[in-house]
Amino acid sequence: MNRSSTNLINILIGKSILETVLVGAMAVGFYFKAFPPYFHGWGEATSHSISGWAVNNRAPYARVEVHLFIDGKFIGTRAADLSRPDVRAAGWSQDEWHGFSFSVPSLSEGLHEARVYTLHGSAGGARYTLQLLGDPIRFVVATDGSLTNVSKKASAAK
Repeated sequence: MNRSSTNLINILIGKSILETVLVGAMAVGFYFKAFPPYFHGWGEATSHSISGWAVNNRAPYARVEVHLFIDGKFIGTRAADLSRPDVRAAGWSQDEWHGFSFSVPSLSEGLHEARVYTLHGSAGGARYTLQLLGDPIRFVVATDGSLTNVSKKASAAK
């Protein structure tokens, strides 16, 4: 192989590496714009509800809108604006008004899974995305309709 073809191969390899780095940086930038890492919170099943807390670290006094899905079906939405002094005491928020609680509709007996999402607006409100808050919440419904949390990590201020 002559020297000019070796130089061309090296240039093409360098160009490919730079393009890969550029595309990767753009993908990471888009991900953080669409799915911001500044929402924190947790949820758990209590005897008759799915309760927890949600905080937007970028706007610590704002109330976060949360959405509940059980077994993949939309249940409802509300603002996380209930008193949770434990969240403030743990250092997750600037005030205590970040709690939420959803009454669980009548469900069949057995194992179910709830997921709580925060709503994030981007592009000046032109786009909205849902970000999973904490881990999925696994719970069992008993014959009397009460719930038992069976999630591996069931703590209030995680």
